[in-house]
Amino acid sequence: MVKKQTGKVYLVGAGPGDCNLMTVRSRQLLSNAEVLIYDALIDIPQLELIPVTCRKIEVGKRGGKPSTQQQEINRLLVENCKSGKQVVRLKSGDPFIFGRSSSEIQALKAADCEFEVVPGISSALAAPLLTGIPLTDPVMSRCFAVMSAHEPDALEWEALVRIETLVILMGGRNLNEIIWQLQKHGRSPATPIAIIRDCSRPEQKIWIGTLADISYKTAGESLSPCAIIIGEVVRLREYLMQPPTTPENNAPENSQQPLAGKTILVTRAASQSGEFSSSLEQLGARAIEMPALVIGPPSSWEPLDDAIDQLSYFQWLILTSHNAVDWFFQRLEHHRKDARDLAGIKIAVVGKKTAESLRSHCIIPNYIPPQFVADSLVENFPDILRNCKILFPRVESGGREVLVKEFTARESQVTEVPAYQSGCPENIDPIALAALQNRAVDIITFASSKTVQNFCKLVEKNPELSQSRDWLENICIASIGPETSKSCQNLLGKLDIEAKEYTLDGLTRAIIEWQQNS
Repeated sequence: MVKKQTGKVYLVGAGPGDCNLMTVRSRQLLSNAEVLIYDALIDIPQLELIPVTCRKIEVGKRGGKPSTQQQEINRLLVENCKSGKQVVRLKSGDPFIFGRSSSEIQALKAADCEFEVVPGISSALAAPLLTGIPLTDPVMSRCFAVMSAHEPDALEWEALVRIETLVILMGGRNLNEIIWQLQKHGRSPATPIAIIRDCSRPEQKIWIGTLADISYKTAGESLSPCAIIIGEVVRLREYLMQPPTTPENNAPENSQQPLAGKTILVTRAASQSGEFSSSLEQLGARAIEMPALVIGPPSSWEPLDDAIDQLSYFQWLILTSHNAVDWFFQRLEHHRKDARDLAGIKIAVVGKKTAESLRSHCIIPNYIPPQFVADSLVENFPDILRNCKILFPRVESGGREVLVKEFTARESQVTEVPAYQSGCPENIDPIALAALQNRAVDIITFASSKTVQNFCKLVEKNPELSQSRDWLENICIASIGPETSKSCQNLLGKLDIEAKEYTLDGLTRAIIEWQQNS
């Protein structure tokens, strides 16, 4: 007898809008959803994280437009759960802050459906924080209140005016009524007010004013969805924002950054992509990590162990990546050795990052070539490197042979030993796969030829992508340097960006320049 599949409903907080402000748990659930029932205010990039096989049902409520009745939403949740589906009920902000979750939970309990509530960051907290407005302050604000102004007549304005800081959601269409009520009940017309529309999104706008002039400053503007902050703490923004920003000519501020609105796929090893992803996100991009390398130990430590036992035999140590540095010193430590055992050996590295990795072991390299590629190391290596004994710890397979060939031609003795291995992951990360399938990626970055090769291998495992290259047409391909660019041209058939300086910082600058010129 086949056991019937059990369904479950997850009431998930989507956060204020930016996918990067969602919880890890929320993103995991989205990537595995079979049915998505979502609010109208959910950001489009969040929907692009959903598998293409997922059934998407919009049930959100938009002001002035027909909306799905709550009873119908409850029915959809119960029906899909009973059919054995993993259902994500995606709500803006936090499910328990103006999210009407109580009715849905009661319906699920009555139908004996399993459910779980996953918190999210409410825009009531995120909007002031992201714009430099603290909701509490030892002098200006000892408490704050959060309310919905969807029905302003239902609020106790006489009590609210005595609270130092007010956070009002769903009040954009009733701004004039809010201002009138506050002044009627005793708030000064000079009270500061901030209106933040589309909090955390690339199109975010901010208006700063007072109760006396904010209506004039926002005349003709659509203010929904917005968070309204009222109180003296708004004045602190001038001192807490870095750098300080002040609207000019009463125009709304726009948080547009160089890469705002761009979704960038980062194809490095999982352990190496975080810093690069963070730098892209600080420039406004949404970075999705798709590990295309798995870094691990070599198939055998014996060759490297033998070389470490005979370190005094070598005159030069060549390290061409921070992986080589990390794994070499890890093995050195295994043998109870450290930097002191390299006394008398000169060290050459390729690239600033490799040099930085070496410096973390308290060693300054003797030589760094002017360009950050292995070919440059050969071309510019000091002439003394003839008839030398060279130790070259490297990747076990797939590395370029140019160094060994050229140094051997100079009558040097090169001992190349595997220090680590880089392989291909078994599958594409589910969030990255969903983004590719949904045509949500704007730029794919490659930091080595091997990441290009492995990316193509992973794509071949997914028929929807491998059977057609249409998904690649509108994606910009960005390469860190000439050799990686050749692989992009050969395997992907295109190249749009090549870094002038062959580093991740150089790649970032090249992407910004491309964006500004496109």
